[in-house]
Amino acid sequence: MSEQRGDLPGEEQPGPYSGLFGAAPDTYSYQSTPPKQVTIASVIAIGLGMMCLLLAILTLTSAGDQISEVLTGSRGNAPVAVAAAMICAFIYLVPALYLRKRRPWSRYMLIAVSALGIAGGAMALPASILGLAIHLTLLTLMLQRPTKLWFHR
Repeated sequence: MSEQRGDLPGEEQPGPYSGLFGAAPDTYSYQSTPPKQVTIASVIAIGLGMMCLLLAILTLTSAGDQISEVLTGSRGNAPVAVAAAMICAFIYLVPALYLRKRRPWSRYMLIAVSALGIAGGAMALPASILGLAIHLTLLTLMLQRPTKLWFHR
């Protein structure tokens, strides 16, 4: 019979899974650095926001009529397409920047944006498989246990 760290027989030291009802201990809420799920989600959201900014810039070029036709349904709506792309960039970039600063509203905002992206991607299948996969990944990262624990200090 092996004893732990020279304690008296019958006494057991808490193990790594000796939290409440044998659950894993809550170590994420005390960390100062975010878990890898938060870092990956912020990188994905920054990438999507930068793509929206690029789309806004490209709309101001000679390809603006084609881009505005795809985004709005008619040619000549470049200002509307630029505004839509800028709003899209704002919606991705602002929560991505505050996610690593541990602001709970940024997590909720990314959950809502990814849910909208999933709904939009599901309606545009099969052309939107990549966008659907990206938004599913973002939603999964925001709903994982380490992310929840890190935001609920």
